[in-house]
Amino acid sequence: MLDRDTAIHLVAGGVAGTTGAIVTCPLEVVKTRLQSSSSGFYPPPVNKELTSGHVTCKSFPKPEQRRRLCTGGYTRHALIALSHFGASSTPGGTPHSHSAPSVYQCIRYIVQNEGTRALFKGLGPNLVGVAPSRAIYFCAYSKSKIAFNTIFAPDTALVHVFSAFCAGFVACTLTNPIWFVKTRLQLDHRTNKITAMECVQRIYRQSGILGFYKGIIASYVGISETVIHFVIYEAVKATLAAYKTSGADDRKSLRDFLEFMAAGSFSKTIASTIAYPHEVARTRLREEGTKYQTFWQTLKIVHAEEGLHGLYRGLTTHLIRQIPNTAIIMATYEAVVYLLSRHFHERSLSSLANSSETKFYAEPKGKRELA
Repeated sequence: MLDRDTAIHLVAGGVAGTTGAIVTCPLEVVKTRLQSSSSGFYPPPVNKELTSGHVTCKSFPKPEQRRRLCTGGYTRHALIALSHFGASSTPGGTPHSHSAPSVYQCIRYIVQNEGTRALFKGLGPNLVGVAPSRAIYFCAYSKSKIAFNTIFAPDTALVHVFSAFCAGFVACTLTNPIWFVKTRLQLDHRTNKITAMECVQRIYRQSGILGFYKGIIASYVGISETVIHFVIYEAVKATLAAYKTSGADDRKSLRDFLEFMAAGSFSKTIASTIAYPHEVARTRLREEGTKYQTFWQTLKIVHAEEGLHGLYRGLTTHLIRQIPNTAIIMATYEAVVYLLSRHFHERSLSSLANSSETKFYAEPKGKRELA
């Protein structure tokens, strides 16, 4: 049976993860689409050679055209998914420079072409996975921290590093199939979307059980992001705590939770920026029927075809999503832990008081008077 502290961290992690997932789901969909090799935000241009029924060598994009398609050498309306043949160019063959689509433009495109519900594609598996994932993570982190505090100097950066690594490894291993299905659903551009169960059946028919673990190496590499995040987060928390005056009252105010949100956002921004390429590689590996096979091979292909910019596709959207998401998660987690701990502490004190009172009246009257 779970002890009380473990149960508190399980509940807090689950509630925090669920809250963050619901609020930031549209940004998660946009981020995943941008990381993909074919975002689907722009329809393929009409190519006369293709519509005539004769496929010629000219129908296939040249290497230079493919490179420009990836790195942004065409106008916004001339962009096409790499999975389509043909490349449009401006008169004279000189493509115009363009700016990457904004988050608002991406969201508007999805709503116009796939409906509002498309912004919440993959939310089902996300909710199924985020609660146990966060619960497992925070519980494993808490238990690992207690264990490593007995081995190393308590509450040092080394303790936080090993605790975060252990928690990330356990959470990734147990929940990778759920995230795989979620990514596949979010990359589905069709209006008649498939259900999560249909997606699971298709993956199983194509690759078996191991198919659900494609991209898990990228997830393991991504543990470094979590490690960096929690090390910085714990350091910021310790710094903030050092400025406070110690007192008998341990009640937390609104300011405390705002500080938790700020610390979580700050630490996650730094960690996400440093470790972001693994996110792109993981999304590419989870695409259906692509050339990406292994983690390092994927990074090599993306860098060769799209340059350094390709390894950071969707970073802006990722940060826009991660900052509020992490702030919500960390503040909710700390709040739930605080409220549950305080609730059980007060119940313990009440039970102790009742027990003492019962014991007092259970004693003989003469003994009570002497006391």
